[in-house]
Amino acid sequence: MELTMKILGLDSSGLVASVAIVCDDNMLGEYTVNYKKTHSQTLLPMLDEVAKMIELDLNSIDAIAIAGGPGSFTGLRIGSATAKGLGLALNKPIINVPTVDALAYNLVGHAGLVCPLMDARRNQTYTGLYSFDGNEMEVLKEQKRAWVLSAWQVIVKRYPKLGEGTVRSRN
Repeated sequence: MELTMKILGLDSSGLVASVAIVCDDNMLGEYTVNYKKTHSQTLLPMLDEVAKMIELDLNSIDAIAIAGGPGSFTGLRIGSATAKGLGLALNKPIINVPTVDALAYNLVGHAGLVCPLMDARRNQTYTGLYSFDGNEMEVLKEQKRAWVLSAWQVIVKRYPKLGEGTVRSRN
């Protein structure tokens, strides 16, 4: 018998809120909102809607993954509190996923270096440096806050960049 792992993922670390259910390598459902409402208004209704759409019994999940930061202080607190409440109610473990690492993993399999940029406000960005060997991600420089200009100079415009911080760093 093959074991499967079903994970509920929550991300409220930035302007966009997301809820996803993944079973092994298969995305069962995802709901993302980029609107003016606070994450406290959207996160649980999004989870409820996804659960209805895929006929998910929340007791069937194996773990809850939460974007652990960096990011919006209030957004991180809302996401963490939601994950902790669900984890306690469902008796499920919580997995902390560093936000910049998760952003980098969007380019899994990319042959070159990957440098995510998240807007940290005040002319700063959260960034890190990553590479991939197939599906395995290697963290070359751990996520940290950096001044936009110095981060941009280090990146040298030839590496793929992703994240909401790329727009701010170009200005």
